[in-house]
Amino acid sequence: MNQRLLAEIGRTQRLEILNSLKRTKGMSVNELVAKMKMSYMGIKQHCLTLERDGYLDTLRRPQKMGRPEMVYRLTLRTHDLFPADSNQFTLELLKSIQEIFGLNAPEKVLFNAFERKGAALKAKVKGETVAERAKWLAKVRDSEGHMAQFITDEKEGGPQILECHSPIMNLLDRYPIIGRLEQDMFEAVLGTGVRREETRHSGLYECAFYFAL
Repeated sequence: MNQRLLAEIGRTQRLEILNSLKRTKGMSVNELVAKMKMSYMGIKQHCLTLERDGYLDTLRRPQKMGRPEMVYRLTLRTHDLFPADSNQFTLELLKSIQEIFGLNAPEKVLFNAFERKGAALKAKVKGETVAERAKWLAKVRDSEGHMAQFITDEKEGGPQILECHSPIMNLLDRYPIIGRLEQDMFEAVLGTGVRREETRHSGLYECAFYFAL
């Protein structure tokens, strides 16, 4: 993690707020109060400080009745606070591979890497049903820094593995084919068709892998 940003943010409660918001599309002060068991004014002051320093912004969330509710969400500045296994050297290495072996060489290397990773996961996967395998895969992806969880709620779009972070974001931005390779890997491990949908707004990153149980 970026030590300078951690020092600037300072208090543990502020880091907890950022970690809570990372897994959501936004939370109100009242929702943060309920989650963190702190006073309204304490949470509000931390949010105002984080907003002032550029880590949070706000939006109005429509309600079924009454006025829209103000919620806080992360900004792009928070991205460096979360694990990123990839780095500039990886990009430089793939660039060198392209210069030496040709335009399509980096994608061939990535294809091979994901194919090998998928095969390794498939060999270790636990569970007889799609749901059991999805729970296992979500735990594996979470341990790798993807902030993943298995969801079955129809209100959230049905069965899915939802990821709130990509530790290889710089690679994903440079080589969009990775999205397709991730989808193929999920299909191989789960043994069923998978649809990948990626969402980005401000500091929000969500990648949902939908499938049928």
